[in-house]
Amino acid sequence: MSTVETPREVRAQAKYVRMSPRKARLVAEHIRGRSVPEARAVLAFTSREAAEVLQKVLQSAVSNAEANHGIAEERLYVKATYVDGGPVMKRWRARARGRVARIRKRTCHITVQLAERPQAAPVVEPAQAEAAEVAKATGAPARKKTAAASKKKTASKRPAKKKGVAT
Repeated sequence: MSTVETPREVRAQAKYVRMSPRKARLVAEHIRGRSVPEARAVLAFTSREAAEVLQKVLQSAVSNAEANHGIAEERLYVKATYVDGGPVMKRWRARARGRVARIRKRTCHITVQLAERPQAAPVVEPAQAEAAEVAKATGAPARKKTAAASKKKTASKRPAKKKGVAT
C-alpha cells in the first residue's frame, strides 16, 4: 500500500478592493474546484470587472506556489475562493426638501486558495493483479477476454407479435 502525501496549499489575498462583495462573489463561484488553467480561461472570457481582479489574485497565488513550494501550475487547482466584506465608506447625497440620502461605497477582501492535486500510485484491481501473479508464476501470458467471448446473446424483451391481429 502506497502512502499519499498531504497536498500543499497556497493562498493569495487582495484586500480593500473597491467593489461590492456581492458582485465579486458571482465571479468567484465560477472558478471554485477548477484546475488553474481552466480557471484562467473562465476568467478571461467573463465580462465582469471582478474577473480582472480575481485573475490578478489567482496569478499571485500561482506565483506563490511556484516560488515558495516549486509546484507547477498544471498540478494546482482552486480549492477555495471566498469574498469577505471590507469596510464601507459612507457618503451623503442631497435630496429634495433638505433631506439627505446615504451612499454606501463597499469594499471587499478576495481570497484564492490553491492546492496541489495528490498523486497516488496507480490502482490495480485485485482480479487483474491475481491474474498477473499467476501468469508470472506459470510463465504463460495472462488470458484476455476477446470481444466475441465478452458479448452475450440476450433474448429480445419485446413479446412476439400475434398473427392475424390488426392494430
